[in-house]
Order: sequence, then C-alpha cells, then structure tokens
Amino acid sequence: MSVPEEPEATAAVPLLAPVEGVPPVLDSAAEITDAAQRLAAGTGPLAVDAERASGFRYSNRAYLIQLRRAGAGSFLIDPIPLDGDLEPLADAINDLEWVLHSADQDLPGLAELGLYPARLFDTELGGRLAGYERVGLAAMVENLLGRELRKGHGAADWSTRPLPDEWLNYAALDVELLLELRDAVALDLDEQGKTDWAAQEFEHVRNAEPSAPKSDRWRRTSGIHTLRRTRQLAIVRELWTTRDRLARLRDVAPARILPDSAIVAAANGEPKSIAQLRALPVFGGPRQRRYSREWLGAVERARALAENELPPLTQPFDGPPPVNRWERRDPAAAARLQRARSAMSDLSTEVSVPIENLLTPDLLRRMCWDGLPRTATNGEAPTLINDFLAAGGARDWQRTLAVPRLVEALYPAETEES
Repeated sequence: MSVPEEPEATAAVPLLAPVEGVPPVLDSAAEITDAAQRLAAGTGPLAVDAERASGFRYSNRAYLIQLRRAGAGSFLIDPIPLDGDLEPLADAINDLEWVLHSADQDLPGLAELGLYPARLFDTELGGRLAGYERVGLAAMVENLLGRELRKGHGAADWSTRPLPDEWLNYAALDVELLLELRDAVALDLDEQGKTDWAAQEFEHVRNAEPSAPKSDRWRRTSGIHTLRRTRQLAIVRELWTTRDRLARLRDVAPARILPDSAIVAAANGEPKSIAQLRALPVFGGPRQRRYSREWLGAVERARALAENELPPLTQPFDGPPPVNRWERRDPAAAARLQRARSAMSDLSTEVSVPIENLLTPDLLRRMCWDGLPRTATNGEAPTLINDFLAAGGARDWQRTLAVPRLVEALYPAETEES
C-alpha cells in the first residue's frame, strides 16, 4: 500500500492568536441560545475541544468548551455557571459531524453535559491510520498545514476562575485549524484507501461505553511493589479507598489529598496512634492533619482484618498471566504469541498502521493464551479466529486484514495442507 510522504520540513508560520481574535467566554443562558443559533446557521462539520482539570480535580468534567464552524466562527463556553443546562446548544450541534483530536479524552465529559456527536472525525486517530510518525495536534498542524501551534496550557487547572487571557487564547487556537486539519487527513486517508477503515474506527470511538472501574485500582499505588506483607497491602487498600472517597466528595485529585508515597509510608510504619501517624512524612502537614482520624481509622480497619480477609500479595489475573511467565507455564502458547506478533508486525509495516491499531495487544494475548483450540481442521481456522476477534470488539476492517495472517501464524499445518 502506497503511503504519501509527509511534507518536507519547512519553517512553520507561528499561529499566535486566532485570526478573528479571542472570542468572549459565554456563561449565560441568553448567550448560549445566541451561540446555538449562530452555529446552526453555519456550514459543514463542527470543530470541538474541551479543557478539563486533570491532576487538580477528581471529576472528568469539562470546564471550558471550544467550538468552531464555518460561517459561524469560534466560541468559548463556560458550562459551570450554566449548571449543565445546554439544551439549546445540544439541539444545534448534536446532529452534526464533530471534529476532535483524541476524541476519547473529551467525549465522556461532553456527554455528561448532554452533548453527543451524530458523526465523528478524530484527527489524531486518523493520523495514526494514515501512518504519520507524529500524531500530536501541534505536530500534525505543522506537518500538514505549515503552521506552528506553540505549547500552552493543556495541563493547567481549568477549574480556575476567572480564566487568564493567555489560557483563553491557547484554548481558542486549539480549534482554529481543526477543520482544515480534518480535510488534510481525510485526503490522505482517501488516497491510501483507508477512508472506510477510519469511518469504522471513528464510529467505534463514538459509541464506546465508559469502562467500568476496576475493583483493584488501589494496586496501582506507586511504590506498592516495595511491600512484602499482606497486612501492609491491606493498609494500602484501606487508605487508598478512604482517600478516594474524600477526593470524590471534594472533587479534588486524589494525589492532592494524600500522595501515594504517604500511603506506602503508613503501610510500612503501621502507626497505632495519631501521634505516630503525624510523625510520618506528609501526615503531619496542615492539610493532612485535619483528616488524621480518617487516616488512622483506615489503618485500624486493616489491622483488624482476619487473615483470610487480607489481599493476596500478587494481583489475581483477569485473563492471561504476564507474558514473561508464558514460556515457563505454557511454552506452546508463548510460541503462538511470538508467531502472531511477528505476523501482525509484518502487516503493520505493509499497511503503515501502528500494530496496536490493527488489534489491541490484550486481545491478541487472550487469543494466543486460551482463546482458540490448539488445532483446527477442515478450514475451521479462519472462522475460529474471525469469531474470536469479533467477540473481542475488532472491527470488520481489522478482521479482514488480520485473519489471513493469523491463520498462517497460529495454524501453519492447516495452511500447508490447504
């Protein structure tokens, strides 16, 4: 498959401010109604972006919404004073094609506000399918449009009010060229014969259900690997759960309530009084002292657990074990995975699509571990593999490409016979 080369590097023209100026922030019902009417009168797709406060807030809510449509211009909307009452806006834009970069990051927070796209174009995902080496927004704008978007305030606390003018300029620029970028990516996808692939991927993202939270998220506590006793793990679990509850109630990022390092320190120290707790790093600070009773209560609950109530030292597997254990536990499965990975790597190179976008690594591992019978006869292999991948969420285009390669990799004897 022929993949167009990205344009040769030339001096990009800096884009320092929106051509039409930074639009005002809209935060009243009347302003939203007026914006909705103007957007409805525009033409073509709608560029969409949203700013969250990851690392500062517990929730994934949108604290600023940026919109742009041909014939209507750009809009900055503050949904917080509106208390989620965006019905006029939803009526105007929910029937449109939305253009976002890394859509899966922003769609959940926008859905909380009743905003859903009828169709989707994800420029970041489109760039991956088109084989671009760099798919960040700034890199793609520079390579495809010859403009320079300078790094700004994406990691800032967007729950801040009022929002600084410099931040608003940055936010408006994020949608300034998004529609032009969409057209450039769409052209490359069309020339490579990947338009349908992209459409299937965009629809998959648009319809994706929120992932259910895992019950053992506490095991991701940084530094937990240094603990060697199950009682210590129980303390981590109780402190993590307490911190999560407090963070959710206050809508504050958990690490700002209590850092992971303090949780591990408490698991090591196993304090038996508030004085001992406050002697540990962080717990003596003014912000943590107010919750001393909460923290010590978590430690005491863990200490009171019976032995059969303590968490195991190693995390129970939901699916295959770590790949580095396959050779010892099931050499045949390890060999199958090696052949399957090699086949998918070759396919990735041929079609210029990252291997993880052809099939998710987890789905490939599950298939090679225990997802398929070890032998197949009478032409069963393609159906077996296709059905397994379909049940795992692989799209039609992915299965069309992957199944023949995986038949050769996983059932070589049948391939030779046929």
